[in-house]
Amino acid sequence: MKQFFKFMFASMLGFFLTWILVFIIFIGIIVSAISAGSDKDVNVKPNSILEITLNNPIQERSGNNPFENFDFGNMKSNHPLGLDKIVKSIKDAATDPNIQMIFLNFGDVIAAPASIEAIRNELIEFKKSKKSIVSYADNYSQRAYYLASVADKVYLNKEGTIDLKGLSMEVMFYKGLLQKLEIEPQIIRHGKFKAAVEPFILDKMSEANREQLMTYLGSTWKHLCSGISTSRKISEETINKVADELTLQEPEKCLELKFVDGLVYKDELISDLKKRLKVAEDKDLELVTIANYSTVSKSKAEDVRSKDKIAVIYAVGEINDGQGTDKSIGGESLSKEIRAARLDENIKAVVLRVNSPGGSALASEIIWREVALTKAKKPVVISMGDYAASGGYYIACAATAIVAEPTTLTGSIGVFGFIPSVKKLLNNKLGITVDVVKTNAHSDYMNIYRPLDTYEYATIQKSIERIYATFIKRVADGRKMDIAKVDSIGQGRIWSGLDAKKLGLVDEIGGLQTAIDLAAKHAKLDKYRIIYKPIQKEFIQQLLDNTTNAQASILERELGESYMFVDYIRSLKNMKGVQARVPFVIDIN
Repeated sequence: MKQFFKFMFASMLGFFLTWILVFIIFIGIIVSAISAGSDKDVNVKPNSILEITLNNPIQERSGNNPFENFDFGNMKSNHPLGLDKIVKSIKDAATDPNIQMIFLNFGDVIAAPASIEAIRNELIEFKKSKKSIVSYADNYSQRAYYLASVADKVYLNKEGTIDLKGLSMEVMFYKGLLQKLEIEPQIIRHGKFKAAVEPFILDKMSEANREQLMTYLGSTWKHLCSGISTSRKISEETINKVADELTLQEPEKCLELKFVDGLVYKDELISDLKKRLKVAEDKDLELVTIANYSTVSKSKAEDVRSKDKIAVIYAVGEINDGQGTDKSIGGESLSKEIRAARLDENIKAVVLRVNSPGGSALASEIIWREVALTKAKKPVVISMGDYAASGGYYIACAATAIVAEPTTLTGSIGVFGFIPSVKKLLNNKLGITVDVVKTNAHSDYMNIYRPLDTYEYATIQKSIERIYATFIKRVADGRKMDIAKVDSIGQGRIWSGLDAKKLGLVDEIGGLQTAIDLAAKHAKLDKYRIIYKPIQKEFIQQLLDNTTNAQASILERELGESYMFVDYIRSLKNMKGVQARVPFVIDIN
């Protein structure tokens, strides 16, 4: 028997050592493939063109996990660039003597309006360097054209189109599905515009919801038209006319109405660029992709010797209790980051970069507390990204100042509770019954296996009202507004950044750099360096996380933009307690 165990443990040890060796070799092969494909040793030669292709969804912050979005089929990395690196690369290219121009080479951009706005504004700044921007696409989506319209020259394929048609928003409703499944969606809310629950109780938009969406879309569309009008010197009336009539589905009309500067094939454009840069026809242009350039570009001078720091803390994703991830906000983990910045005497100001649709009301309150405590000691400036709504606005309202993009979706000051009852589904569809024993009248309170009774419903409603009262008081105190005024613009209603500024919910319009400059001004800093928090995870930890979420990653890659609807349903199971979150899945076309 002793000999048996000896051989058994030796075999087990050999198996595990072999497995570890195979795993290390596998990782080595993959990393080598990624390194070979990423062209790490980028050499930006004189007379180069920075080529910007935006083929992947733009996320808030670039990760350092080379396996993210990795295509194992062709062993190629499609690592997505974050908004941070895109903006930084454009900024650096403006002062790089080796970069002569920017070539925008895309037909679509998978990003929300505020992210597109941030890139567009940086391209406008780039033009101040007297370097040119050229854009080309076989077909322009509406988002891509808004971004490309800032270029000095906009070119279109001779058979191409511009899909300029105005904005629309789609909301998917699940009432019919829940009825078929006999799931009862028990909803308790405050806010006439708090439409987060409408997809589960209605089959179309309420009038209040339709009103707020039209207001947001109208503000966003007007801003987009104004931008195109300014860049292309085309009246807003003309832009709306061609959108109504779908005129730009004809390439000749795109040229005739001056939405583009030329109808050309790509090879003709390449020849033209060679002439401009005095490159021989038989030579290749020196094109450097933005993905490669982001690995070598240098930031504009920061005083790295200065002890004074501004901490930029990222708050990205839905707000949950406990610990967060790169794509979600944890009440506990984000509070810890803000607290550490408050206690660090070398950090003179904090910029909280918020890109969140909200989530747990309790986690939002916990984060709000840390923001308020930090503001009492040093300036805290909020930089709003695509969303800073509901809980996303809750965590922002106590700050020294708030900066938003014109098209940031913000506000949504309201709360709700969602408790589904699956009793009929189990009984009638599956033939399952659930029985219970309990010591007190409501020991099984908020149990999904039975409906709420009248007393329980009233108890939750009371909690909703209390949390909403706290929410609007936080906003009133932070924004120095009357509670009644906050209530009148609250009620769960969403606003664009431009409208939010008019209402006093936002102080300035701008991007992350605007917020950093404002933080330095409030802290009276001339020289400082910027640190970014939270520190991103090491590659191995990210690899383990990526392996854990492999199924979700594959599904996201296959479904593309439609994944947002699946992700929304998935997030329902994480809803615990009262929620302060944006009204629904938002898809702007």
